[in-house]
Amino acid sequence: MKIGIVCYPTFGGSGVVATELGMALANKGHEVHFITYNQPVRLDFLSHNLHFHQVVIEEYPLFEYQPYELALSSKMVEVVRKHELEVLHVHYAIPHAYAAYMAKQMLKEKGLDVRVVTTLHGTDITLVGSHPTYKTAVEFSINNSDVVTAVSNSLKETTNKLFNITKDIKVIYNFIDVEKYENADKEDCKRIALAKPNERIFTHVSNFRPVKRVEDVVRIFSEVRKEIPSKLLMIGEGPERAKAEKLVKELKLTKDVFFLGNSTEVAKILCYTDVFLLPSQTESFGLAALEAMAAGTAVISTNTGGLPEVNIHGETGYLSNLGDVVDMAKNAISIVKDDATLDRFKHNAKKHTRQFSLESILPVYEEVYKSCYKSKV
Repeated sequence: MKIGIVCYPTFGGSGVVATELGMALANKGHEVHFITYNQPVRLDFLSHNLHFHQVVIEEYPLFEYQPYELALSSKMVEVVRKHELEVLHVHYAIPHAYAAYMAKQMLKEKGLDVRVVTTLHGTDITLVGSHPTYKTAVEFSINNSDVVTAVSNSLKETTNKLFNITKDIKVIYNFIDVEKYENADKEDCKRIALAKPNERIFTHVSNFRPVKRVEDVVRIFSEVRKEIPSKLLMIGEGPERAKAEKLVKELKLTKDVFFLGNSTEVAKILCYTDVFLLPSQTESFGLAALEAMAAGTAVISTNTGGLPEVNIHGETGYLSNLGDVVDMAKNAISIVKDDATLDRFKHNAKKHTRQFSLESILPVYEEVYKSCYKSKV
């Protein structure tokens, strides 16, 4: 099939999932066209079936904020017409689903019928989409998509609660390329470069937005560090990084906490890790936790959103109430207190990720696309 994928080309979960999905589809012989304002950070053009079309926004003095939705919908029309795309798969409701609806209407006037699949990822619904400024447009866009999917049951329930949705929402979990983490596991994992043999390594990966509660990460680690020799790796960039760095200095943890910025080698970094910390205010799914588990890492997280669907309490890690730093630290200590316990959690985590493998999830998306195509006949 000929499929257009629209996403944010960033390190965030929705962009990562969209990019990995597109590359996997291309490897299976589908023709995939990415349509966005920058090349997605994980996009690898090893397949001749992959294409990238940049949305260019012209500067015009009249606009204080340039109308990206207009440029995006026009680009969608151009790419669909030129390459005869059958499906537009848009990730994130704002503004992609709305722009896709507009593109579809413009194409109808030219006698073309493209089908729109909208995947909801989280904050496009829970934080931004439900705001009165956007709610009506988001609701309209979802209801006028041909197929709507959500990355967790929790997100599906939240969407139906916040909006008047007339479409059935199909839950398709986020996925990971298990083989990538298997290969990383086989590499020479030089923990000694970061920690002494008797030290445990904790890691946090995010976009450092307020919802990720990175200061809680530091506080959890501080409590653990009082009892267990440890190091903390902080991966990512964002508005809360400065606050986290300040807290690290205040707690005199500078020698034990490393801020490594954004990275395209998360799998390699996770091979160092014993416990992954994710004390988020909310997670529609928790892709970062799943990636950590695939690398054989136990997870300490909140029990919010879709995290209980990913992190199994007492088996792959532990779940705690939002903001309960003391409980999260206690649970982390119980995991790393001895090698046997840690190895058991790491083994369970890696085993649990198999149901979220690319091989399991990819055919589900292919069936969604085929259903759109068949419905046109």
